[in-house]
Amino acid sequence: MKYEIIIYGSEEDQAFIAEVPELPGCAADGETYQEVLQNLEIIMQEWIETANALGRSIPQAKGRLIFAYLK
Repeated sequence: MKYEIIIYGSEEDQAFIAEVPELPGCAADGETYQEVLQNLEIIMQEWIETANALGRSIPQAKGRLIFAYLK
């Protein structure tokens, strides 16, 4: 999957947050950069499976950016 992923740190939660803008509501968190990416892969797969089960369209990945990290 080549969806754009945006990762940023949350000082309030002491965690990393990752979002997939092309998949509305698709986001995950994790204590480390690696953990947030692993969690997001699972959430992305579940998002797509749920959309398929509900008969909803799945946005095509634009593949513009693999990730952006914001401090």
